[in-house]
Amino acid sequence: MKNYLIGGAVLAAAYWGYIMSFPRGIRNNNPGNIEFNAANDWEGQIGVELVGGRFAAFESMKSGVRALSILLINYYERYGLNTVTAIINRWAPSVENDTGSYIASVSNAMGVSPFEVFELNEKNLTNLTAAIIKHENGRMIADYDLTRGVEWALKDKGLV
Repeated sequence: MKNYLIGGAVLAAAYWGYIMSFPRGIRNNNPGNIEFNAANDWEGQIGVELVGGRFAAFESMKSGVRALSILLINYYERYGLNTVTAIINRWAPSVENDTGSYIASVSNAMGVSPFEVFELNEKNLTNLTAAIIKHENGRMIADYDLTRGVEWALKDKGLV
């Protein structure tokens, strides 16, 4: 019996190490690294991350993408942020980010200049969301999760 317990503990530790090797946004199904706020009742939000306690955790990647996309839509509609520079300056303030490199990365990925005004449509929202996810995590998520999350956000905001 003792060998099974030791083996189980080793297996659990190995699994935990494997999970912790993923970027925070991937582990939490929160690819935009949205900070947890109990007042935000995001659909699919299951609480706060287990390690660190700063960022929200979601039940699925699609739910995390939806929340990120809704925030970006709100930036555009409520605050008139319609350039990559304006959006990233709000999304990733320079007090804790290299905002200049973040803006360059997102602009390049979207194929627009940093100060170019762009229309908020499904294509641009998908590209903006994807670029933020890539910058936040150093890798992309499955196209299925990206597409479904963005479509869900657009539907919930009445934009499709």
